[in-house]
Amino acid sequence: MAIRDAIIAVDFDGTVVTHAYPHIGNDIGAVPVLRELIGNGCRVILYTMRSGRLLDDAVAWFARNDIPLYAVNENPAQREWTDSPKVFADLYIDDSALGCPIKFEDGIKRPFVNWVKVRQRLVEEGFLD
Repeated sequence: MAIRDAIIAVDFDGTVVTHAYPHIGNDIGAVPVLRELIGNGCRVILYTMRSGRLLDDAVAWFARNDIPLYAVNENPAQREWTDSPKVFADLYIDDSALGCPIKFEDGIKRPFVNWVKVRQRLVEEGFLD
């Protein structure tokens, strides 16, 4: 599989926006990187603990930012070979993942993903040029 066909699962709170649950947090720089990944042929799956209206709010955030989602909380293609509820992806971006670059900002209670460093790693790993 070419990296450009990769499936990338991204968390929401603390990953594409700051932590503000149940509200939508502030922009942290994910939009241009996610758009670039999609422009390279990658497919993005939103995987989050949000449900109901709160999940709808997160999905709407992606739509407002012109980031098409391949799926939400599932990988539709994996049903062909497993019944596992775990989302299958080639890459996971999550503020709680070991090794995910995070940053702390004064006045913000919890750290969040550092998208400048994430982009650098995506280039190093061949997901972006």
